[in-house]
Amino acid sequence: MKKALFILLLTALVPVGPSFAYEDGDTQFWNTNVEEIKISEDWKAAAEQEFRWGDNVSEFFYQHYDLGLVYNLNKHWNLGFGFRYIRTKSNGDWTAENEPYLTAAVSGEAAGFKIEDRSRLEYQQFEGRQDNGRYRNKLTVKLPWKFTRMEIQPFLSEEIFLRFVKEDPFNQNRVSSGLSMKITENFKSEIYYMLQSSKGSAGWTDANVLGAKFKLSF
Repeated sequence: MKKALFILLLTALVPVGPSFAYEDGDTQFWNTNVEEIKISEDWKAAAEQEFRWGDNVSEFFYQHYDLGLVYNLNKHWNLGFGFRYIRTKSNGDWTAENEPYLTAAVSGEAAGFKIEDRSRLEYQQFEGRQDNGRYRNKLTVKLPWKFTRMEIQPFLSEEIFLRFVKEDPFNQNRVSSGLSMKITENFKSEIYYMLQSSKGSAGWTDANVLGAKFKLSF
């Protein structure tokens, strides 16, 4: 039964035929790299870099660099803050964004399912347009199965984005399914498929994202 579910999830990760074919859809690849350092029993620091390719993975259009600190209040709650620098390419031109942020996360376990709910407040300082604030909430569920010595574990997540504006604050949603694995004791990775829905001036559009995340802990 476990093997069958594992194969089914792997199949769901690969966009085959028309299943993920949207008229306004784009195939993208995102690569995220994280380095995490444990400062003390309750504090840890993390640096993150992310790179994205769009237009059917033919054009490099996004990168960000992130530094943050997280404090564990107890085994279930943590608080964090950090700063993210973002560069985005649009119509052939690169623009920058500075983004300080605060986070709060609660985690627990029920019937073998590991659940985390993370809230994030961001202040977006844009180049060439008005600043804005944004709230993000991400719910992640890790399924209660692990495979092989690498502890391959399926997970599901959804993240919503709300801007601090009066009209149409909800402008983005991300739904993901993937596999996490432990390559070594200090080196972990994730592979995932994400359906990202974003609302712009022309309405809602979708992007089909294949992603890989690598995390090195010290």
